[in-house]
Amino acid sequence: MTDAKSAVLILLGPPGAGKGTQARMLEDKFGLVQLSTGDLLRAAVAEGTPAGKAAKAVMEEGGLVSDEIVLAILRDRLAQPDVARGIILDGFPRTAGQAADLDKLLHHTGQNVNAAISLEVDDEAMITRVAGRYTCAKCGEGYHDEFKQPEVAGVCDKCGGTDFKRRADDNAETARARLEAYHAQTAPLIAHYRALGVLQEIDAMGSIDKIAADLGSVVQRVSA
Repeated sequence: MTDAKSAVLILLGPPGAGKGTQARMLEDKFGLVQLSTGDLLRAAVAEGTPAGKAAKAVMEEGGLVSDEIVLAILRDRLAQPDVARGIILDGFPRTAGQAADLDKLLHHTGQNVNAAISLEVDDEAMITRVAGRYTCAKCGEGYHDEFKQPEVAGVCDKCGGTDFKRRADDNAETARARLEAYHAQTAPLIAHYRALGVLQEIDAMGSIDKIAADLGSVVQRVSA
């Protein structure tokens, strides 16, 4: 069995599947640390680490930060004491090549991927979920055309605001394109982690609490 203090979890799922919400709940319950590529890059640049400086130079030129730099930043982050109980990787790896490089990095640190957790969704239901989202422009409270409308039409339950907004990309066409891109991009990762015997698939179409309970069971199982 693996040491719970060194658990490495990868969270896979399309936009709108609830990865961010679930990762925060896992952080609170198990003391894990969520690591996203964007946050890692920003922190490394702000701290001025060698890898951060390299990333900053690339970004200032309008280029894409290489996998090598991202892995160097991740390696530095894994050496920090606050991740001793384990990490949740969100948004990395995105390709089979990155997954293989991550395996090598973890091997050198005496770790391995304990679970790659795929949040499984029904595409058409997910499109409906994403396309119906809107928020209060004043306080940011979230609503949905079908699943969560204000108790009083046009008035925010939380702050009483009457101005609402939608993200420009929260529409059926964009959601469908994102899902197609996600499935194409993620299929090799699913195969990679299934072959390693660490793939875990969770039904992500239920309630937030049910999904959290299923994820918690996986974390407890692989960290025991």
